[in-house]
Order: sequence, then C-alpha cells, then structure tokens
Amino acid sequence: MADDVAAAELTGGAAQVDGDSAVNGRMLVIGAVIVLALTGLVGWVGLRAHQAHQAQERRALFLQAAREGALNLTTMDFREADADVQRILNGATGSLYDSFAKRSQPFVEVLMRTQSKSVGTITEAGVESQSGDRAEVLVTVIVHTSNAVAAQPEPHAWRMRLSLQKVGGVPKVSNVEFVP
Repeated sequence: MADDVAAAELTGGAAQVDGDSAVNGRMLVIGAVIVLALTGLVGWVGLRAHQAHQAQERRALFLQAAREGALNLTTMDFREADADVQRILNGATGSLYDSFAKRSQPFVEVLMRTQSKSVGTITEAGVESQSGDRAEVLVTVIVHTSNAVAAQPEPHAWRMRLSLQKVGGVPKVSNVEFVP
C-alpha cells in the first residue's frame, strides 16, 4: 500500500510537471509570436519612414531644380547672352531643349539688338505633382526687364509651370508653361 501511495505521488507529480511544461511551452510560443509581430511592425514603420524621407528628398531636389530653371529662364543680359543661353540649355531636356536650341540664335540676336536685360526673382515655388523621375512645379517669378528703349526696369509677375524629368539622376526642365 505504501508502494501504491508512492506510485500515485510519483504519477501525480509527473502530471504536474507535464502541465507546467505545457504552460511554459505555450507562453514561450506566445512570447515568440509577440516578438515577431513587434519586429515586423517596427520594420514596417522603419521602411515607411525611409520611403517618406526619400520622397521628401526627391521633392526638395525637384523644387530646387525648378527654382534654378525659372531663374535661368528669366535672368538674361545681352552682354552675356551666349552664356545665358548655354546655362538654359544645360538645365533643359526634351521638348524645351529641342525648341530652345532651335530658337537660341534668333533669341540672342533680339537680346543684342534691343540691349535687353532681365533679372528674375523667385517669390514662391511648390511641387504640384510628382511621380518617380518626373514632377510638375509651379513657380512665381517677378521679372525686372530693361532695354535700350526703357532703361528703367519694369517688374512683371509670372506664374510658370515647369515640367521636370531626371536625366542621369539630375532633374532638368523639360517643358515650361505660363499659367494665368
């Protein structure tokens, strides 16, 4: 009988140990699932933050290129006409490049004949849309223009929509549209 009691205690003790092992195993699995879920969540949040940062950098790059392009297009001096035209062509691509390259010589001749000088000042600029390597940027420019006839610079406010496209990783102006 003492052996039966001892056997019952041993068996009950084994059942207790098996129950504790099962609970510990479940807790371990639940803990591992929670750790994996948190790791996945942190990874996803980190990826989204990285993507947002990259998008912000691309936006800033397009915005800077549009500001520079608008200044190049609105700041001219008949004494440096060839350099001004080259500066515009260096920042252009696509249809703007093709069109301006064809008309650059007559443009220089008009600048020289009228002794024109213009200075553009960017007042506002903002990215209207952006997708991959392309963007549309709205730029507001005040342009002071003088020439041989009107020596006193006259200010004109222009709103321009510049289409930009990355070429070799560098954003360039591909089209300019004046917005009323």
